[in-house]
Amino acid sequence: MKKLPFIGACVAIVTPFDETGINFPELGRMIDDQIKNHTDAICITGTTGETATLNDAEHKAAIKFTVEHVKGRVPVIAGTGSNDTAYAIQMSQYAEKVGVDAVLLVTPYYNKCTQNGLVAHYLKIVDSINIPVILYNVPGRTGVDIKPESYAKLCKHPRIVATKEANGDLTSILRTRKLCGDELAIYSGNDDQTVPILSLGGSGVISVLSNVAPYDTHMICQNYFDGKIAEASRMQIDYCDLIDALFCEVNPIPVKTAMRLMGWNVGNLRMPLSEAEPAHLEQIKTALKAHNLLKE
Repeated sequence: MKKLPFIGACVAIVTPFDETGINFPELGRMIDDQIKNHTDAICITGTTGETATLNDAEHKAAIKFTVEHVKGRVPVIAGTGSNDTAYAIQMSQYAEKVGVDAVLLVTPYYNKCTQNGLVAHYLKIVDSINIPVILYNVPGRTGVDIKPESYAKLCKHPRIVATKEANGDLTSILRTRKLCGDELAIYSGNDDQTVPILSLGGSGVISVLSNVAPYDTHMICQNYFDGKIAEASRMQIDYCDLIDALFCEVNPIPVKTAMRLMGWNVGNLRMPLSEAEPAHLEQIKTALKAHNLLKE
């Protein structure tokens, strides 16, 4: 198997905002709390980080700050994917320059592409850098699905080491495992499928849940790796209600709402994202209380 940037639970960390832009002191506090609670890696500027509404300067500043603040304590993964191949190359080269351990490349959204175009897009980016690459398959958001046959082509590249798989289709993931074997690690991109994907030989999760429950998200994976499969499964089932709440509206609306309720100064969501609906706000509160995560 290729060397992986991390094994276990990586937080897909939210981006805290204030009236001037990114709230870097709060981001630093969040990173420190994640590391204190044994998160296995930090993923900055992903979907959960509202990267779609960060300008170029903010995108680069968030990556650079995270690398400098983490100081090698855990691996840092930077979301640098785009529907524009040239822009993805530019951002990936910048991320490499400032010292990230790997980049996360989402499939091209909106303009989409064929499977042949998808393979060419990824290979063009990967050949422009010299650090590990994690692909990111989330067809519910992008309209593009990486097929197992395309994974079989892509995994032959020595720097394509893993994929964050969020297509929700365990049969497709099983086929990818069959075709790619040890040439492609699979991280769950859905918190409700962490243990199922681990059972198919997965290597961990890139997690939204970890923003509010970092230690337990880490322990779901660690228990599984330690052979405590029943305990990992129990924890997966126990967190079902909170995971449901964190996805009751489009991510990251619920998780940012939850973090505010927990006392984190994450600021507002950037338009076009809007505040959680009242019924969903109550669902989030109820789930946080059930797991003793809500400050009274």
